[in-house]
Amino acid sequence: MNGLSDVRLTLHSQQLLAEHEARQVTSTPAGLGFWRLFCHRARSRRMLLNLDEQQLRDVGLTREMARQEGCKPFWR
Repeated sequence: MNGLSDVRLTLHSQQLLAEHEARQVTSTPAGLGFWRLFCHRARSRRMLLNLDEQQLRDVGLTREMARQEGCKPFWR
């Protein structure tokens, strides 16, 4: 990547981080039943814990942020 792309990615990741901290962003599909919602949360949080550093950077999360979210119980 050239320098300009790096700057835009850095600024974009900072913006995403600020938005994430300002409000809880959910990516839960609409229309899930009660138990399917719990299963979705548990599965997605397990997957989050297994991401490597590059994948975490791609989604704009730090290891600590991923750990905090991944360790939440499925009912929260």
